[in-house]
Amino acid sequence: VSETVTLDVGGMTCDGCAGRVRDALEGVAGVASAEVSHETGFAIVSHSGVSRDLMTGAVRTIGYTVDGQAEEYHWGDRSVWKQSANNTKWCLLGCSIGEFGTLWYYQQNGIHHHASWDIVTPWSDAFAPWIIFLFLLPLINGLITSVMLETAILVRAQMDFGNALSTALGMSFIGMLMMEISMEATDLLYTGGQLGLDIRAVIPMLIVGFLTPWPYNYWRLKKYGMACH
Repeated sequence: VSETVTLDVGGMTCDGCAGRVRDALEGVAGVASAEVSHETGFAIVSHSGVSRDLMTGAVRTIGYTVDGQAEEYHWGDRSVWKQSANNTKWCLLGCSIGEFGTLWYYQQNGIHHHASWDIVTPWSDAFAPWIIFLFLLPLINGLITSVMLETAILVRAQMDFGNALSTALGMSFIGMLMMEISMEATDLLYTGGQLGLDIRAVIPMLIVGFLTPWPYNYWRLKKYGMACH
């Protein structure tokens, strides 16, 4: 005998999220189908004698909440590590475009100011806000290109542009900043503290840029179900 149950699912922000919840539910033995909407936040599940706990567990396992409750937090969820790695990968791609592009422009045009405390100290004779801006510009451009890429991905996933842009802007800027700052700091280690891009730093920058925010992205996905890729 077929039965129907409605689950209140939290953490879904796009069609991709709804698809993952649907796949998780339909992967449970005894579940015939699941209609999931990220707009309403509900999953309507048709099943044959499947316990509600089994279905809610399947949803919570992939990082979403049911009835406001998430799976007990731990660091050993391989599926969340895999999903957060995918999120971090796309973020790294987006951030790298802006950051590498800006640093390469500096390198090609002889913009090689050195980082020093005097430059950032307001009462110093060497205080130079415009040089500070030059050091910040790679971070800013990296954030912009990351948001642009995220918006394009969400639009491709059938989300309208307005919602895609607002969702992209709502992504964790903490993780992005961690990535950007660690990458530029790595480059500065290779260049001796001056603006520009040392080609030897590219691979280390990518590795550091990926590893630095990855645990944070795992925590955010596991605890709050924040997944959009």
